Amino acid sequence: MIEDIDRDVFVRIQTDLLVVGDSIMTDRHHASNGNYEDDDPQNQIGGIIPAFSLSGWLRHGMEKVVQERGGTACHPGEANANFRKDGVYNRDLDAGYHPKGDCLEDEDGNGCVILDLFGGFGNRPGKVMRRPIQFSPVRSSVDYTRGQAEGHYRRLNRNVVSRNEEDNREPLRNAKLDAVGNFDGAWHLSFRETKPEFVALLAEAIDYLDAHKTDFMHQLGGARNFGGGIVDCELVNPLYNETELRRVFDRGKGNTNKMDDKDDEWADEYLPEFESALSARVEAES
Repeated sequence: MIEDIDRDVFVRIQTDLLVVGDSIMTDRHHASNGNYEDDDPQNQIGGIIPAFSLSGWLRHGMEKVVQERGGTACHPGEANANFRKDGVYNRDLDAGYHPKGDCLEDEDGNGCVILDLFGGFGNRPGKVMRRPIQFSPVRSSVDYTRGQAEGHYRRLNRNVVSRNEEDNREPLRNAKLDAVGNFDGAWHLSFRETKPEFVALLAEAIDYLDAHKTDFMHQLGGARNFGGGIVDCELVNPLYNETELRRVFDRGKGNTNKMDDKDDEWADEYLPEFESALSARVEAES
């Protein structure tokens, strides 16, 4: 059945406000009417959201799925456990992680499913490639089949003001944040090698992240205390073709009968088979 799944899959991400810790790359040359001011409410600036924060968010969800299945995940930190805060590494190991690279002693040499997907030990590449998301404020120019999104870039100002009445709320400090509002689009992921357990882990992780979107640890980005990381997400049915994928994001259209049939087929046949493969792998690694 895995032969029916393309190496490219898409995750739909919707959020009112997205602020990522590694900043946002903007294209000022496409600003409307020659306006290059990032704080102008009429700007039409597009840009790119780097994959770093997205990748960490997805990995955290995948780790929780593995841990809830009774397995342990490869530690994401440095292999020498040289951390600034005393005891953090041992606390992580007690919370469902194993030392980075310990799982490579397995016969197949691929390591645990997390290391297999994300790599990162001994220059080992991961089996899932995470692309950045290109966004545009012009909906008609967004190509969802290329992992793009509709989003509106703004430069936000945060003022910390004096609490003394005689200061008349004079700002003590000003911080500027790059943000994208009303974000709705597709995150394009590609498997270097498509395995049933990879697809199942991705599907379960996205469901987990969507169900825990208001939990601090599972929010996306670098401004999670300010509502900037509460994300609605879902795995777009991997059985959809390009036309059906575009239809998912078309506000004026609903599912076709064929799409509904594919949804039933995915839920009743494909996903249970892939989840069985994930269960077998996690059990074998435990």
